[in-house]
Amino acid sequence: MTARRAGFGTILARSLFGLYGWIVFALCASFALLAVLLVPGRARRHWLAAAASRAIFILAGVPAEIRGLQNVPDGRAVVVANHASYVDGMLLKGYLPHRFSFVIKGEMRKIPIAHFLLRRSGSKFVERFESAGSARDARKLVKAAREGDSLAFFPEGTFRKEPGVGRFRAGAFVSAVKGNMPVVPIAITGTREMLPADRLWPWPVRPRFEVLPAIMPDDPSFSNHRELAEKARQQILAALGEPDLQKI
Repeated sequence: MTARRAGFGTILARSLFGLYGWIVFALCASFALLAVLLVPGRARRHWLAAAASRAIFILAGVPAEIRGLQNVPDGRAVVVANHASYVDGMLLKGYLPHRFSFVIKGEMRKIPIAHFLLRRSGSKFVERFESAGSARDARKLVKAAREGDSLAFFPEGTFRKEPGVGRFRAGAFVSAVKGNMPVVPIAITGTREMLPADRLWPWPVRPRFEVLPAIMPDDPSFSNHRELAEKARQQILAALGEPDLQKI
């Protein structure tokens, strides 16, 4: 009976946190939407969107644990991170320097409010399935990189329920090579347990990410974007200690 009560108490606590978490998200997202709608200036909108994303974790009582932030170069760079949850984008938006523009899957263009919020807060979009659109978006990313934009990618393109890191798509690394920008790998943990692929109810798990040493443009791997992608992927795998899904 005691174990049953304890189990019920855990379920109730998680359910209450989940409800509270969604209320916090709705309030912060509403603030971000108003901010990017009304506030002029790209830099101001970036900052406010980052503040709203960070507030989601702080108000929910699960502020992120960050390590290695000093590894983010002061100038322009390309950030690449493993993808484990819906939460990952908000996590990096909230805690990375707000100058980074996030590269989002093109399907988000079909969700008007989300598309507007993301676009006005500095995100860029890339088509994954239609070849002409994919080539067009890739050219735009390379142009942005050459013009000095700092970019953030989830190069797996999607996430799965099971732990591990899959194949990295080329876009982030082509942009880095063409733009002569360092690649900064980031290892994210905790978000899969907070909100995995098969659940829409968040649990009170504190997210963490570690910024790994940057791969600089004078590194030999910059001679080939595939080698650069694999070097970044292996650094993230080593930090996570999770399976290499490319080998499974």
